[in-house]
Amino acid sequence: MRRVCPGAVLDEDESMSGRHSGQQQTHTVEGTDPQLYVGIHDPAADAGLRPVLLVHGFSSSSKLNWEDTGWVAALLEAGRRVITVDLPGHGRSGAPEDRDSYSPSRIRADLLQTAFDAGVRPVQDGDPSSGLDVVGYSLGSRLAWEFGATQPEIVHRLVLGGPNSSDPLAEFDLRAAQDYLADGTPIADESTARLLKMALLLPGNNIFALLSLVEAIKSEPYDPSEAVPHVPMLLVAGENDERIGSLPQLAELARKAGSPAEQLILPGRNHTNAVTSRAFKQAAISFLAV
Repeated sequence: MRRVCPGAVLDEDESMSGRHSGQQQTHTVEGTDPQLYVGIHDPAADAGLRPVLLVHGFSSSSKLNWEDTGWVAALLEAGRRVITVDLPGHGRSGAPEDRDSYSPSRIRADLLQTAFDAGVRPVQDGDPSSGLDVVGYSLGSRLAWEFGATQPEIVHRLVLGGPNSSDPLAEFDLRAAQDYLADGTPIADESTARLLKMALLLPGNNIFALLSLVEAIKSEPYDPSEAVPHVPMLLVAGENDERIGSLPQLAELARKAGSPAEQLILPGRNHTNAVTSRAFKQAAISFLAV
């Protein structure tokens, strides 16, 4: 059954792989409406396993990160129910005016509410349909790592693509980006210039909302060692991804916490195109089919 909130904007279509519906949520968390666009994708033949939540990266969207790259179709073909979410200011989601709506802790709270709205139940031994599997990419991997660490009662397994042991957005030169947008002043920091250019090129992004996200992330520094998920995880990166060195670091943190962690390196792939890899999809589907 699909749950449609009052006043929701609903898009629906059917394909051979299953039914797809999307809505802009109207639930309230901590007194404000996050205006998140949520997609619910039901397989034509359900495998009887828990849903899979997909969390995209900075300046991307569920459509760009997961639908256009074939992830949703592949998971549906495997009989998995899929939940996709556009982060605040991204894709089809709204752009709240309050900065708190963009903080990682608030986003995690919204993801939890989204999961409950979609009918996710706590993990129960012997019930493979209970709980939730989470796949995150780039910024989505940070959010998935923290979500798994703080919500052990519902998270069953994690797949983290392009993860990092620190948050690149923490070093983003917010003032330089604002100056560039205001009067074209060149940005000296190469990473900041690259991220801003990427954000400006992608359709659907609200650039000022994305800067609010950066500001909010800076206020909540990321340290994966502070809270480690106690669930099995698959860590994936392209061999040409500058973040590939984070895989063994995160795997060691997981090992020390008693969490099984597998690592997969994708030959010839980088941070931009690893998410399109068929080997990545197949490995994730196999890892989550437990």
